[in-house]
Amino acid sequence: MIAPNIHQLEIEAPNIASSVQAGQFVILRVEDNGERIPLTISDWDIEKGSITVIAILVGHTTQKLATLRAGDMIPTVAGPLGNPLEMDNFGTVVCLGGCYGIGSLYAVERALKQHGNRVITFIEGRSSYLLYWEEKLKKYCDKIIFITRDGTKGYRGHVDQLSDILSELGEPINRVVINGCNLLLKKGSDATRDLNIPTQVALNTIMIDGTGMCGVCRVSIDGTMKFACVDGPYFDGHQVNWDELFKRRQTYMDEELKTLRSSKGQSSFCQ
Repeated sequence: MIAPNIHQLEIEAPNIASSVQAGQFVILRVEDNGERIPLTISDWDIEKGSITVIAILVGHTTQKLATLRAGDMIPTVAGPLGNPLEMDNFGTVVCLGGCYGIGSLYAVERALKQHGNRVITFIEGRSSYLLYWEEKLKKYCDKIIFITRDGTKGYRGHVDQLSDILSELGEPINRVVINGCNLLLKKGSDATRDLNIPTQVALNTIMIDGTGMCGVCRVSIDGTMKFACVDGPYFDGHQVNWDELFKRRQTYMDEELKTLRSSKGQSSFCQ
């Protein structure tokens, strides 16, 4: 556990580590008959043959992941899946992350620096004690800015202030990349729309197979149906039908709550 409710897992998966690129993800199962969940690959080590993922405890599967210990096995880790985030020398790129999205910015920033970009990192959270990987992120960014709702670190407030803060930077921003919950993605995209800054967001959708077969991850981008698993996960944040995405994310909420109740409340906090 690297922050309350947020866990970091290093998984031995040499085939994935040798071929993954920034922005891609894996789908894993923690039990033989368990559900499949997508997790972004935050880091990898080719020599060790391992990948690192960040998971927030929101359901039965992530609760089970949090109980794993060194040497434990999981039955399925499929990947790398999805398309890598488009990379080029854009100029100055702002990377905004919140919650589990903070960790997934690391690989993105590393790739952006390798392409010669100036990288400015924004980390957002309810309070400073929920932030993590600050030192890792500093390795590949030129500047790091914090936004906490209680004001315990950096700016006090929410991502709604992003447009004002970007204006205060006093330099042109050529691109914004946002990782985190869908609400953060939407609010961040709203903030950059009026500034006319191209914005890429890593959408969080329900997924099953991750190869475009089931269609459960479909989203509407500029009025066209796309599959987040094979067409994404990154899309233009200004073209996403956010209302539809939020509704689709609620599809299995009742079933998820029933599963949580059947797990008798076990979590990493009571181990």
